[in-house]
Amino acid sequence: MRALVLNATLKPSPGTSNTEALARVVADALAAEQVEVSFIRLADHRIDPGVVSEAVSDGDEWPAIREQVLAADILIMATPTWLGQPSSLCQRALERMDALLSETDDDGRPVAYNKVAGIVVTGNEDGAHHIIANVGQCLNDIGYSQPGQNWTYWNKGPGPSDEGYATSDEQEWSRTTGLACASNLLHLARALQGSPIPAPPS
Repeated sequence: MRALVLNATLKPSPGTSNTEALARVVADALAAEQVEVSFIRLADHRIDPGVVSEAVSDGDEWPAIREQVLAADILIMATPTWLGQPSSLCQRALERMDALLSETDDDGRPVAYNKVAGIVVTGNEDGAHHIIANVGQCLNDIGYSQPGQNWTYWNKGPGPSDEGYATSDEQEWSRTTGLACASNLLHLARALQGSPIPAPPS
């Protein structure tokens, strides 16, 4: 089984990403169950604006990222909070994934059917529940299945303050919630492998 984390931090590598630090709680728990986990930091790639799967222009790296998205049984969208919203890179990835709505597999199912999705949110202000609802609705529209409590978050705030999850001494709730998120994602993914959702009625 494969899992992919799309890290929508605005910081390119090798900058410290608090969002990645929390996402690794979920990823490590999945890896401990023999799930192959990979990370893509979206800020390291050129992703043109658009709502198509093919390259928008020369140098657009979305098609290669899309291949990894479709190869994953479990997708984790990890984003920081900015102005109470998911990052612009998170939104851009979701906009490109909009194309998946009209793409089907050999059995006529939307290509995201029988895949599961989770959400990780970090930030120095309130807004995590709003972001989870926002991103979760997008992933549901695209066709992803989502178990109960398929998320974890960490907010230092509300209001301007140090957003350093990686150095915080207030990690325990986010960590244990992340472990529950990983368990729920894995069990739903296994259940869907054993009993996949059929194509919707035409």
